[in-house]
Amino acid sequence: MDPRKGETPEQRHLAVNQFAESDHDSHSASFDHEPVMVEEVVDLTSTIPSGMFVDTTLGGAGHAVAVLGARPDLTLIGIDQDADARQVAAQRLEVHGDRVQVVAGRFDRLAQILRDHAGDATISGFLFDLGVSSPQLDRSDRGFSFRNDGPLDMRMDRSSALTADEVVNGYDETSLGRVLRTYGDERFASRIAASIVASRPVSSTGELAAIIVQAIPAAARRSGGHPAKRSFQAIRIEVNDELGALQRALEVALDAVCPGGRLLVLTYHSGEDRIVKSAFRDRSTVNEPPGLPVEVARAEFSIVRPAVRRPSSTEEQANPRARSARLRVVERVAA
Repeated sequence: MDPRKGETPEQRHLAVNQFAESDHDSHSASFDHEPVMVEEVVDLTSTIPSGMFVDTTLGGAGHAVAVLGARPDLTLIGIDQDADARQVAAQRLEVHGDRVQVVAGRFDRLAQILRDHAGDATISGFLFDLGVSSPQLDRSDRGFSFRNDGPLDMRMDRSSALTADEVVNGYDETSLGRVLRTYGDERFASRIAASIVASRPVSSTGELAAIIVQAIPAAARRSGGHPAKRSFQAIRIEVNDELGALQRALEVALDAVCPGGRLLVLTYHSGEDRIVKSAFRDRSTVNEPPGLPVEVARAEFSIVRPAVRRPSSTEEQANPRARSARLRVVERVAA
């Protein structure tokens, strides 16, 4: 039975308002995105060889600006699929002149981008910051926000075909539940999926958030942040094929980085972190064939310890969106 049967869209919006932040103004959002763990990123890139650094998720260029400022011997390829982000990043990086290339694209096109833009340069490092930037979250017209009403979009690349509207209004109940469970770790995935299907057509993010809130038992809404957070995250990951793109891009980056170079990956979701952990572990393990001399059987990579780094308590207090961040780093030790 649908617990919200008979409610109007306006009533559904009211149900979610209790979780809105009173000081939140989506119309004031710009690309003033606070980069997560920027000091750690600068420190961990301080020893990589001279050459080219590739920021695969450029965003507002917060990490890139810091790395280039600390390492005048590095050049940069900055990749982003969001046109607004690229425009702001290009302005912020303009001071570095021809040391910088800002490239349109998604990081699962990394192999082609390197062929087109890296030439014969030594690739000294890669950064993957897998979080959605604050300006994307804050702008209601992008459809990422569960706090501000907007269209069911959630595309990082607005030329892509799949939107949140198709997932929310087009997926069958089983498929929708799978998305919420797999990509959002949502324990009430089946209830939420059933409620969404019963409420179709869902017309906006505000209506979707209210449906999710009402589908979750009242006791479970009282802790853990906004009740719709996990579901919105899951739908965003599905729309942008984020985990599939990550797996493909990591393999390209691991193959491309030079000895002494490093891959740094910031994750914000357990699914992302599992993929990164597995990729790094596999390439840092020696599977020694029988009879192979020890000096020949050498792992390609070494995990930079500690294996997982987290933001400081000070950063978490200053930037709440950093709280779920995990940073993993691997260094190439052999050709």
